[in-house]
Amino acid sequence: MIQDVRLQIRELAAPVAQKLGIGKISNFADVIFLSFVFFTTVHNSLSPAVSGVLFPVSYGKAGKRARNNWDIRVASLVHSILIIFLAARCLSLPSLDQNRAFGWHEDVGFLIAIATGYFIWDTLESIIHFSDIGFVFHGISCLLIYGLSFTPFVPYYAVRFLFWELSTIFLNIHWFLDKTGKTGSALQLVNGIVLITTFFCVRCIWGAMMSYEFFVTLNSVHDQVLTPYLIIYGGGNVLLQGLNWFWFTKMIAALAKRFQGKPNGHKVVNGKTKI
Repeated sequence: MIQDVRLQIRELAAPVAQKLGIGKISNFADVIFLSFVFFTTVHNSLSPAVSGVLFPVSYGKAGKRARNNWDIRVASLVHSILIIFLAARCLSLPSLDQNRAFGWHEDVGFLIAIATGYFIWDTLESIIHFSDIGFVFHGISCLLIYGLSFTPFVPYYAVRFLFWELSTIFLNIHWFLDKTGKTGSALQLVNGIVLITTFFCVRCIWGAMMSYEFFVTLNSVHDQVLTPYLIIYGGGNVLLQGLNWFWFTKMIAALAKRFQGKPNGHKVVNGKTKI
């Protein structure tokens, strides 16, 4: 029965995918849908159930908005760990390296489908519980970039840019340490050092290197690509790189402030504080 439903989802998606010129997405439409359902379930059901048991004070006594932010972080953490594992499996695929603009492999299709489903959830969540326009732009940009990769177009770079999520693991850990009374602790200091290092190396340095190679590839095939693709991918890359540097400066300032003086002890904070 489940297999029949998945086939039906693919069949329903096929005409739309062909009309939009992203034919390969229909073969993974079921994975995208299941990914969206999975992260929505983690956010709305699994995280509240587990967090309420494991953290009865930090989570259980927090306000509605604070609990929602906690659940968002849980979904983000699960995604970042999963996507890094899947991206690592696709890092050395010969078919992608041989044709960095249009190369394809079924494994990378599965990877991008998981990411696309997640960014559908992320974009909707950023709009529904709006706190910062930067998060909305980030979600929409990622959704368009990874969704259009099913054309196929530059999945080689999609794999590499997903490694940005490595820093997200430590960012979420840092946030949870704040919310469980570990602000300014030795554990948070160590995690903070790892966070700053991974964020700078993976997003700022590795990201800049991959962006340069990406624009070289984009320039070499610009006459074979529709103008909207050039705008979405070129503009999206600039936007996301700019956000990385902006968030990096905010992160440095936040970490410096947190380690001034003694720890505050246990506290619960209402509000969304994504970096």
